[in-house]
Amino acid sequence: MPLNKQQTRRYHRNIILDEIGVEGQQKLLDSKVLVIGVGGLGSPAAMYLAAAGIGTIGIADADKIELSNLQRQIIHHTKDLGVSKTDSASEKLSAINPDVSIRTYNLLVKENNACDIINEYDFVLDCTDNFESKFMINEACCSAKKPFSHAGILEFQGQLMTILAGQTACYRCVFDGPPPASKVAGVLGVLPGVIGSLQVTEAVKYLLDIGGLLTDTLLTYDALKMEFRKVTVKRNPNCPVCG
Repeated sequence: MPLNKQQTRRYHRNIILDEIGVEGQQKLLDSKVLVIGVGGLGSPAAMYLAAAGIGTIGIADADKIELSNLQRQIIHHTKDLGVSKTDSASEKLSAINPDVSIRTYNLLVKENNACDIINEYDFVLDCTDNFESKFMINEACCSAKKPFSHAGILEFQGQLMTILAGQTACYRCVFDGPPPASKVAGVLGVLPGVIGSLQVTEAVKYLLDIGGLLTDTLLTYDALKMEFRKVTVKRNPNCPVCG
């Protein structure tokens, strides 16, 4: 279906880019992206996906909003305290862009349901905040052959990489296993905005097949030094997940 006049105006700054155009914008409107975790990383990611015109956005999270979330989880407001993160996020995303269809999963994505959820989408954003979930999402996406963006943040540092299942190094190729459990650490409130936005950039480039992706590459960011660094990583032929 061609873009209507309102959509042409809304996405004008996308459309006038030679790499996108009307055809590319229509691809975005026909695309489906899943955001797992609507907290620090997932907040800016989901908002930019909606603004960009990703036609279907899935948001999965089992938590309710607490006051300490608001320092970095910008999709949630003070009035939303005690509300489920998926309900809060769905309201904001619909307000940003009524073109977008929002699917909510008010649950914990786990081994027994991950593949069923992931299979419905073209691209996945891992915006979770714990290592157990990250290893599980990596296994599920590799099993389902779904491309995804991994990201993580801690204190003043962030990292991300894009995984094309069966083609590039996966999360397990780079990290053998979760580190020992430690106490909850702080995080600079603006940090997830930087990294979450980069995840959306990777999703859009993948969906439009433009530019270069962060495949076989771990991008790290140090907010204190204001430095980005790319580290080349290799696929492990003996990886228990993708080898």
